[in-house]
Amino acid sequence: MKAVALLRPLYIPSFPSRPNFYCLPKRTNLPASCSSHRTESPVKAEDSTIPRSEDYRYQFYDDWFLALFRNKMVKEVGWDSEKAGYDGLIEVASRLMSRRTPSDTTDAAVRILRSLFPPFLLHLYKSLVSPIGGGKLAAMMVARVTVITCQWLMGICKVNSVDLPDGSSWESGVFVERCKYLEESKCVGICVNTCKLPTQM
Repeated sequence: MKAVALLRPLYIPSFPSRPNFYCLPKRTNLPASCSSHRTESPVKAEDSTIPRSEDYRYQFYDDWFLALFRNKMVKEVGWDSEKAGYDGLIEVASRLMSRRTPSDTTDAAVRILRSLFPPFLLHLYKSLVSPIGGGKLAAMMVARVTVITCQWLMGICKVNSVDLPDGSSWESGVFVERCKYLEESKCVGICVNTCKLPTQM
């Protein structure tokens, strides 16, 4: 399968037919690649060789990240689910998609992601961290922060090495074993428009 170029940091996978996802988080002019290896047959629940997303052991800070992300999404949507936790988040994500075009959904998701960070922090990161080493440090930092803070959303993931076209290799990829967000939403549109595309913008 051909690699798909990414244009922005923080990768969250969208088409996990098998647990092989590689991506280099990046900033505007840092080369990156993302690809997935597919099989002809779909993954079955009884396939014990594939780690289940629920195998991830929650950390003490995961509930805080989930609540923060959900609150920002609720503010954008103007509606909240009666369900608690992750199930409620998925319902809010569905509502985010249901009343918008795919493009509008992506724009809304970008606003949500940006609202998670203080504006001054994003500005400092772009001006001070991103230029170091041609973006290498920024890419490696984003990969590590993603693994630390986003497993509650995606499931088990880890930092991996990514080979670039120039022959170099950076420890700046994120390997996601199985995408919990896609599994729980059961909707590729939600995954693409509220997660994959917004993180590339």
